[in-house]
Amino acid sequence: MKKILVTGHCGYIGSLLTKMLLQQGYPVTGLDTVFFDSACELFPPDGEFRAIKKDIREVAEKDLEGVYAICHLAALSNDPMGAMDPELTRNINHKASVRLAKLAKKAGVERFIFSSSCSMYGISDGSQALTEDAPFNPVTAYAKSKVDSEHDILPLGDESFCVTFLRNTTAFGTSPKLRVDLVVNNLVGWAVTTGEIRIMSDGTPWRPLIHAEDIARAFIAVTEAPQATVNRQAFNTGINEENYRVREIAETVGAVIPGCRINITGEHGNDSRSYRVDFTRIKTALPGFRPQWNLRKGVEDIYDNYLRYNMDWERFNGRYFVRLKQLQHLLHMGYVSNELYWL
Repeated sequence: MKKILVTGHCGYIGSLLTKMLLQQGYPVTGLDTVFFDSACELFPPDGEFRAIKKDIREVAEKDLEGVYAICHLAALSNDPMGAMDPELTRNINHKASVRLAKLAKKAGVERFIFSSSCSMYGISDGSQALTEDAPFNPVTAYAKSKVDSEHDILPLGDESFCVTFLRNTTAFGTSPKLRVDLVVNNLVGWAVTTGEIRIMSDGTPWRPLIHAEDIARAFIAVTEAPQATVNRQAFNTGINEENYRVREIAETVGAVIPGCRINITGEHGNDSRSYRVDFTRIKTALPGFRPQWNLRKGVEDIYDNYLRYNMDWERFNGRYFVRLKQLQHLLHMGYVSNELYWL
């Protein structure tokens, strides 16, 4: 089978995608700077796998030799990390992504699948579900980096270089490289560790959701789809039935976890995003994309795994599950430079 390169293979979604690809028989090369510890021990031992420890900004053409498709997930992965240094976010998420796409085309890679984000849509009133043709309204450095990346990578697509953008919605669910700084995972964590589901808003913002495993399935579906179907295309990656207001997410968590109460603070936090998204295009164009999860099933699984792990307040707030805290730790200890290069 054709070789796949996964950037960010040690990450929340990348570790799931790499495992799935190996299970399906694909030779996989993973490329990751490994800020959050290696995930290599998590992959099937009989799979054809090679790991490259390298910053995405330092990828060379030789790293791409023999690669058929690149699933590009490596990035500063959320809005709080982006806010830490907007220029650094631009350099890693935007400039390095465009550079990688150009190197890939030069090296003869046939497909480039970019992990984009529905956060590019920013703020809407939710009266209409947003299609891929909706105007962008990015409100964070992270979202702006995705807009700029799509803008600059799209012109590279042609008959010999297939470019696809997966605009992921808010991910949730368990993973070998768990994150608790995502709304569903976070609310379950609050419920398990404090008995309270705390919402730092009035609960009305819209959040379209998708399980991290299903995002991985979308990458595989694009890899295997006819080029004419996916070339120079963007796909909102999610499920129409999985658009929720934040308070509805909290109510689902409360229905699963006994003895917890919902506290809607009514505060206006730093996260002003609110958007409801239409996923008709990906459902129609990619019949190979078959999501397996919904919110209720995911909450039940997260809850079971938190109990199995004995998740407590200290672990929940620790650096191993919160990406920003881990980067701040590496900076404080002098392990990485201010530009996030290993020292």
